[in-house]
Amino acid sequence: MPDLVPDPGHFSASEDELTVDVSPIAGVPNNGLRLPRLRPRLKTRPRLAVGLFIATCISTTWAGAALAEIDPEMNRSEFLRACLASGLEFTAAVMGILIAHEMGHFLQAKRYEVPATLPFFIPMPISPFGTMGAVIVQASGYANRRAMFDIAISGPLAGLLVTIPVTLWGLQSSTVVTLPKNPDMPILVYGDPLLLQWMIEWVHGPLADGQTVLLNPLVFAGWVGIFITALNLLPIGQLDGGHILYTLIGKRAHVVALSLMAAAAVYMVLARDPSFSVLLVLLLLMGPKHPPTTDDTVPLGTGRHLAGWITLGFLAIGLTPAPIDVIEPQPPAQPSAPTAPTTHRPRPSGTQLTRRYPSQRLFMNDRASVASCSSDSYIRRQIFVAAARSGNERPKASTTIQPS
Repeated sequence: MPDLVPDPGHFSASEDELTVDVSPIAGVPNNGLRLPRLRPRLKTRPRLAVGLFIATCISTTWAGAALAEIDPEMNRSEFLRACLASGLEFTAAVMGILIAHEMGHFLQAKRYEVPATLPFFIPMPISPFGTMGAVIVQASGYANRRAMFDIAISGPLAGLLVTIPVTLWGLQSSTVVTLPKNPDMPILVYGDPLLLQWMIEWVHGPLADGQTVLLNPLVFAGWVGIFITALNLLPIGQLDGGHILYTLIGKRAHVVALSLMAAAAVYMVLARDPSFSVLLVLLLLMGPKHPPTTDDTVPLGTGRHLAGWITLGFLAIGLTPAPIDVIEPQPPAQPSAPTAPTTHRPRPSGTQLTRRYPSQRLFMNDRASVASCSSDSYIRRQIFVAAARSGNERPKASTTIQPS
């Protein structure tokens, strides 16, 4: 009797068992053999996921408390209530955006029977955002080209479906003010992307030069949602954009990823702007290349190709090259001193921003101390700069400003 040698090309996997189709040999029908499950189960760690979710809610509440509008007439109890309300509002908005993003991935993974964990949220109390997003761990070797595309693209699209309404809702209650030409204290600025500028103009109309929109928790949550979505869509490695680009053009995506990382490194050196240095190091550690799917030959169809390129095009309106910067007060003129040539001051790094210009979170003991920290409320609140186009002391693009 001839030996029956299973053809490895006929292995097909399901969640509970492994089927080996045996090619017809000596009249043996191709009925297949049922073998026990050979692959390890994915550890979902639900307790860890719940613990990280709670920790992230706490850290985002702490971050959102810095967005509270402080009245000089507030006593300590009123001040704490305002901070708590602002923190909870920001937490509800930003966590809703992140949950929508991650559930987009999770539900598509379940649809294609790709083992995946619950989202692991990343708390970051020292960050002005309170979080670094979330991750879902998926088992490798399960998704073909089409499944990989659908899983990757669903997260950003689901997140944007929540981000845009939240941002527009927050802008409806925002107030337009005038930004002072020379602030009294250093302030952090968050560069806003083109999409956010469009939404501001749609709600408030074109703003005059130097006018600003006061930032509230919902608008800042929208800024975070747009920024995180854009970062995830970078076509590099294991990011959502890396998955999408690989399914669109195959191994040529590796060349694109390496070229983008090299260009980013050159830009940061020439511009003395280390804004994305941490992200670049993480991408290098993860690896810029994308592993193959179980079947790279599965067709995507015209609709998926179109959706994929449009989604990657979101980078043009969702990413800002300088997400965080600082504006310092201009020193008074010295008529008697000789005029020194103007030199370009390099932007401080993220570490310097955190150390030298920490977010202001002060818990006051009496009415006088509250008044002392908020005598100029439009500076000491979070400010969203919608138009400040002229003057060296102003940012070149519309920015979100956070006082120190």
